[in-house]
Amino acid sequence: MSIKNRYEFLFLFDVENGNPNGDPDGGNAPRIDPEDMHGLVSDVALKRRVRNYVQIARGNESPNAIFVEHATNLNRPIAMAHENTGGLPEKDAGKDKVKAARDWMCQTFYDVRTFGAVMSTGANAGQVRGPVQFAFARSVDPILPLDIAITRMAVADKANNAKSVEDYQKWEDEQPEDKLRTMGRKNLIPYGLYVAKGFVSANLSDGTGSSDDD
Repeated sequence: MSIKNRYEFLFLFDVENGNPNGDPDGGNAPRIDPEDMHGLVSDVALKRRVRNYVQIARGNESPNAIFVEHATNLNRPIAMAHENTGGLPEKDAGKDKVKAARDWMCQTFYDVRTFGAVMSTGANAGQVRGPVQFAFARSVDPILPLDIAITRMAVADKANNAKSVEDYQKWEDEQPEDKLRTMGRKNLIPYGLYVAKGFVSANLSDGTGSSDDD
């Protein structure tokens, strides 16, 4: 059943002794607003969690396959869309070819018809404005990011050009015990209650085929 109404929603989630969204520019420390020390979780991270759930719960198969997967080339499924709608274009795809590929992507991939996607990076399949969008989640109270030292009880060093099991065993036997351990860091917050806001646009869902079932 198609979506009839616009929805605005609010949901809360909490984190205990974990890192809800590491900042790659900050050594993977939990994201914070430096003005008031409230925690942040990006909209992209929230969408990733939805994608992961759908991928597990619905088997990652059409019509609920996931377009943006870990460590993949997005141009591969775009090429697949063209192959399933008449073949890859020899040069720039015409409007009808782009629309056919775009419609196939919406029908096949849950996250394309839900969140939208830019699919003009390879064989052009157009762009989709998704009906479901999130804002950054924000913690109710300031958070306390912790940077904790941890001990790794093994190493992964190159062992003097060792090639066989015997070579590695000989190298290990020659090392003092403290050389076979190393230190690491772990970022977390003791506790944080986060509030996330989002909306669902019935108007945009008409163009993607997104439904109440999604």
